[in-house]
Amino acid sequence: MEALSDYMRLARAGAVMLRHDVVIPDAYRSRMPWAAKFAGGFLRVLPGSGGKGRPGQRFAKALEKLGPAWIKLGQFMATRPDVIGVEAANDLSRLKDSVPPFPKSQAMKTLREQFGADTDRLFPNLSDPIAAASVAQVHRMETPKGARAVKILRPGIERTMELELRAMKRIAYSAQNNGPAEVKRMEPAAFIDTMARSLTREMDLRFEAGAASEFGEIAAIDNYVYAPSVDWERTSQRVLVTEWIEGRSLTNPGPLSADERIDLANRITRGFLACALDHGFFHADLHEGNMILAPDGRLVLVDFGIMGRIGMNERIFLAEILKGFLERDYKRVSQVHFEAGYVPANHSMDDFAQALRSVGEPIFGKDATEVSMARVLLQLFDITRQFGMHLRPELILLQKTMVQVEGVARSIDPSHNIWQAAKPIVDRWTKREFGAEGLKKLAVTAAREAMARLRRLPDTLAKLDQALERASEPKEPAVVVKRTSGWGWALTGFAIAAASAAGLWFVLIYQP
Repeated sequence: MEALSDYMRLARAGAVMLRHDVVIPDAYRSRMPWAAKFAGGFLRVLPGSGGKGRPGQRFAKALEKLGPAWIKLGQFMATRPDVIGVEAANDLSRLKDSVPPFPKSQAMKTLREQFGADTDRLFPNLSDPIAAASVAQVHRMETPKGARAVKILRPGIERTMELELRAMKRIAYSAQNNGPAEVKRMEPAAFIDTMARSLTREMDLRFEAGAASEFGEIAAIDNYVYAPSVDWERTSQRVLVTEWIEGRSLTNPGPLSADERIDLANRITRGFLACALDHGFFHADLHEGNMILAPDGRLVLVDFGIMGRIGMNERIFLAEILKGFLERDYKRVSQVHFEAGYVPANHSMDDFAQALRSVGEPIFGKDATEVSMARVLLQLFDITRQFGMHLRPELILLQKTMVQVEGVARSIDPSHNIWQAAKPIVDRWTKREFGAEGLKKLAVTAAREAMARLRRLPDTLAKLDQALERASEPKEPAVVVKRTSGWGWALTGFAIAAASAAGLWFVLIYQP
């Protein structure tokens, strides 16, 4: 019954995507296996509508129709421009997650389930819903210490997510095990598993509260951006309460002078980069709707559901790359990539430096309005494919967010130059980390790591000795199981077809 339920969900998803011309458009059908072509031809008997716009825009509209889990799928895919392309990632990052609110009475029921007898004391004057999305909605409340924003999970959202994710996993694993080589290379099963783990954390608002609190502490050091404080007494698994922020979203910031626009754009870029470089923690969903310009001039970030982390090695890598590009030292940038192991050793360091020069040189000496970070990033992803590179997911998320940051900054100040804005942050970081104090700290860290490895050495040698003993033991003859054809293959074919209908082929069809 679970399988039937899953396929019915996927059939519905396929029908919606077909109507938005996402499933196997005519221009791409020749690239698909026969099962996908059959599925596309069969589903085309349904009337089509909503087929306008770029592929990513059509896909985003289809996901909006399908509900919370699919919207989250789109948002998660938007973090992988290396797979689906920069343009499609930008389209998916603008997904509109807006649905009718659930009644205030249901919100109060959730509060009573979470806080019991303390509900009336903690939530004495909850407003009607102010904003509603597929996963949660927001209310306002007054307290003796000021106004609060109250975010409450939608009733039954956990079960809805569970069922939709189960269907996605079924198709992803079928595609991974039985699909063509191009699909297997995309690792759809690992992709859905990672998304499922992320969504599990999102269904517990305490994780978001922790992220908001941590981000607020590190953002306060430079004061480029601000995060609302968390009201921990009123926060639980299904409820998140923060201070209420008055202001205007950057989708419509209101009238600003030229100097104010320049300052605001610089704060957007430097606020992001300072948190990422100095602390290895950054807001990874920086669209205009998640930025509020407060009346006192503060730039406030909200919605901490998608965050990114990078370790010290990745921060050194990022700083070296930015510094190398700023100084046009392409050989150093190439060397950093090889030292980090991101470029296979069979490639030439000089050839890679030459490829990087082809990206960097055209943008220098040009006005910022003539240079697109998105285009530069697309060229860099082309190079990663040509040189067989495999970048870490957190670095890809960071690069994607940089493109997002540039887009928002330029919407405020069209002349904004992200490289010039980044320079003070990069210079400050490299001076601190590679100066005398930084090198001393690095030496202490290296010594601690060496001692830790030394303490583990006896245990490691013992395990190695056990493994060698097992390897020398005689082996039982292998049992060969012969695969049979029949219904198993038929279901596999249907699974691959359904995967196409569910829109998972979008990654393959529209990859750059």
